[in-house]
Amino acid sequence: MPTVAQATLLITFKLSIFIIATLQLPPALSLTPCRTSCGSIAINYPFGIDDGCGAPQFRSMLNCSTDLFFLTPSGGYKVQHIDYDKKTMTIYDPAMSTCSILQPRHDFIMTEVQSVTIPPTPDTVFALLNCSIDSPVLNHYKNLCFDFSGHSCDELYGACNAFRAFHLLTNSSPPCCFTGYDTVKFMKMNILDCTHYTTVVNTDNLRGIGPLDWVYGIKLSFTVPKTVCEQCSRSGGTCGYDTETEVMTCLCSSSTNYTRECAGGSISAGDRISSHSPWAFFHVAILVVMCLLLVIQ
Repeated sequence: MPTVAQATLLITFKLSIFIIATLQLPPALSLTPCRTSCGSIAINYPFGIDDGCGAPQFRSMLNCSTDLFFLTPSGGYKVQHIDYDKKTMTIYDPAMSTCSILQPRHDFIMTEVQSVTIPPTPDTVFALLNCSIDSPVLNHYKNLCFDFSGHSCDELYGACNAFRAFHLLTNSSPPCCFTGYDTVKFMKMNILDCTHYTTVVNTDNLRGIGPLDWVYGIKLSFTVPKTVCEQCSRSGGTCGYDTETEVMTCLCSSSTNYTRECAGGSISAGDRISSHSPWAFFHVAILVVMCLLLVIQ
């Protein structure tokens, strides 16, 4: 017959084994490594194509399938280039009319967050084409229209095969309007009463250059949020955020993360350790051993 002390020791040992087994690290479910590219385009902070990567302000704005797309309420726009030095992103609408193709009109719509965090640049011009004489931008809001770099509506209709169709239908050049993003932000195409639109970038450098050589697309400008991202990167981590609280986090592996930098760097006082950290398991194991020693005594 085992003594009371022996029985107590056996029960405590079995309970300890059970606690350790249930507190072992789960499979790597919490975090996955952040992808750093999509095709030929580098994905750096503040952007991310995996949830929890990058800055929370840009969450769910990018999608990587075979190509990288910028997502808005009006659709997906192919990302052509991201310039991290100039902090610009150039996108292209595959359904947009250009000098060589005429396509049905649709609106370019951004969310309120996108309009603030990554708006079109001032040198992106929206050309509203084949407008009605009753269009508000030709009447009460005609001050919203402007010529850019010395170019005119007649030049656009005359040089482009796609837009020449408007001229042929009326035997004259129908009204058009060169304007900025704020116009199409606050007035949809049906209110503007123009049948088609196109967008041109880098308009400050297009003086003396014909429409056939313009760069069609939309250039967006973004700012990089001020964080401790550099400290995180130096420690070998990737800047991201907690998907529930959207608080900045330094992603260090598939199972651990810290608030400022990865283990091995100098973790500042007050930095939290992930509940899935191996240290949590180690501390529990120490407590179990201490309990066993007390029982034995």
